[in-house]
Amino acid sequence: MRKKFIVDCRGRKLILGNRTCIMGILNVTPDSFSDGGMFYDKDKAITYGIKMASEGADIIDVGGESTRPGAFGIPPKEQIKRVIPVIKALAEKTKAFISIDTSSSIVAEAAINAGAVIVNDISGLRIDKNLAAIIARYDVGCIIMHIKGFPRTMQKFPKYKNLMKEIRTWLKTGIDIAIDAGVSRNRIIVDPGIGFGKTVEHNLEIIKNLSCLNNLKRPILIGPSRKSFIGKILNLPVEERLMGTAASVSIGIACGAHIVRVHDVKQMSEAACVTDAILTGDKKCWKIC
Repeated sequence: MRKKFIVDCRGRKLILGNRTCIMGILNVTPDSFSDGGMFYDKDKAITYGIKMASEGADIIDVGGESTRPGAFGIPPKEQIKRVIPVIKALAEKTKAFISIDTSSSIVAEAAINAGAVIVNDISGLRIDKNLAAIIARYDVGCIIMHIKGFPRTMQKFPKYKNLMKEIRTWLKTGIDIAIDAGVSRNRIIVDPGIGFGKTVEHNLEIIKNLSCLNNLKRPILIGPSRKSFIGKILNLPVEERLMGTAASVSIGIACGAHIVRVHDVKQMSEAACVTDAILTGDKKCWKIC
């Protein structure tokens, strides 16, 4: 059974453990690996964010910089231009928790002032040394992810001596960085970083062994949605990885994930609902309740 957590996100309580939390991905970018360009237009992004909230997204993760393998960084000014109008609108029009997907303290602060209550940093607070202080100052939630290297180079022959031990150590250091900056432990979520400096075999091992992260005593987020490991297993292009994603989500939940970060909110919400019902035997997991 998953341990229950209450994550404090700038005064809002994100309750985790009773059922799986769904984080919907909203890339306001022209070049993300799966949906690049689809929601680059502000109005399309807002409309899609509202749709995700109506389909079951508890969190909407808005990003203005692609972190696909091989991607180059985007200046904070451009990220802000892309994401702030979307965050403002979604914070006003939905009840979802709004998350900003960035490693920049400048972008994070602007997003928080626009309505974001969670900062999702793929670098685990390593790239921008001021980010942890911004998170602490505004009392927002914090997602610390593991990555090996940087997006531009992370998939060039990633190697580990002990995969889960190294990920756990990295995440623990990230937690320590946050706490040393003044972030309360009850605001922190960890993410092992599926696809970020990992081979197919690494990704499968992570999902299977999520319980190795339990001694961090923080809720666990996973993001397997449409990732290349699914495509390599099934020999399918990115737009045909729905069922592979559903399998990954369901097994990830069974192995201890509290939050799943996905593109296909309606379908993955349904997969999570049935998985939760099987695991818990509790009718409170049913959507009709």
